[in-house]
Amino acid sequence: MAYCTNRDLKDIFPSIDEFDTKTAVYGWVTDSGDRYKAENCGLITQLFASGENLGAAESGSGNVTANGEWYYIDDVVYYYNDVSNPNDLLMEDGEDWGDLRTRFISNASKYLDSRLDSMLPREQFKDQDGNYDYIIVRTTALLACSFLIRASEPTSEIASALWDEADKNIASLNEGSTKLSWQTTGDASMGVIREGSVSGALRIVDTRGAYTGVYDKIGVKITTAGAMGTAIYAYWAGDSDNLGAEKMNNSDTKSYSDTINGTYQPVGNGLYIRFAGDTADTATINDYWEIEVTGKDEKADLGYPRTISMTRR
Repeated sequence: MAYCTNRDLKDIFPSIDEFDTKTAVYGWVTDSGDRYKAENCGLITQLFASGENLGAAESGSGNVTANGEWYYIDDVVYYYNDVSNPNDLLMEDGEDWGDLRTRFISNASKYLDSRLDSMLPREQFKDQDGNYDYIIVRTTALLACSFLIRASEPTSEIASALWDEADKNIASLNEGSTKLSWQTTGDASMGVIREGSVSGALRIVDTRGAYTGVYDKIGVKITTAGAMGTAIYAYWAGDSDNLGAEKMNNSDTKSYSDTINGTYQPVGNGLYIRFAGDTADTATINDYWEIEVTGKDEKADLGYPRTISMTRR
């Protein structure tokens, strides 16, 4: 399980690649022919030559007989190269940077899980598109970056700043003051407008009323292009088989259509929308929106205050 990706680490801290934990290996001398060795090198579990991962070690120094082969034993590393002297290359030991980031992301995800309130349902950390909520992604990336930086610089102020933001996010999630996508808010019955493909300048700018159903993603589409008073919108409401937006995408029969007039106009179940734009603005045919809405009588998901058990000592 990983709540973020390598790309998210770069978004949080673009210079994170500077904290690759590889260390240079110096002091190469000829061992035999084109086989070199470096003594007093410290433990080496993986060898790199100018950034190239040389793969698994050989089973003994006598087996280091082809370019790129290497072996480590008792503080000595052996390396074969009949083209270049390793003193002219960047020879490093350490762990593959990609593998290292993946492990720290996994550790950060596990750490976040351990810090979040047990009443928060992990299976509902994803939004409508199947992606983790950004607050979860960002917090995990902050933790992972902090872990990576502290692996090289334990007292780093940058790592501390990243950690502080992550800690505040965790506290906010536990207190219920940060909303996750699965949670119903008090104003959910007014709808959340999401633009699909919209190229016209005449757009939905507001909603009014309170949705009286249970839940829907209402589909709204421009069916006739033009300016205010000419353009026509239609909406699709959900039923027992599909949400409204799905019916719109499937070209099912629309629920209602009307000429756009700039006032609040219905999209069903007590909810209204308003289009607006400048005098010369027009709507483009097939521009569409989704309006995600939860019924006004549905219970809002509030924070989860926890009681603290106290004992007399």
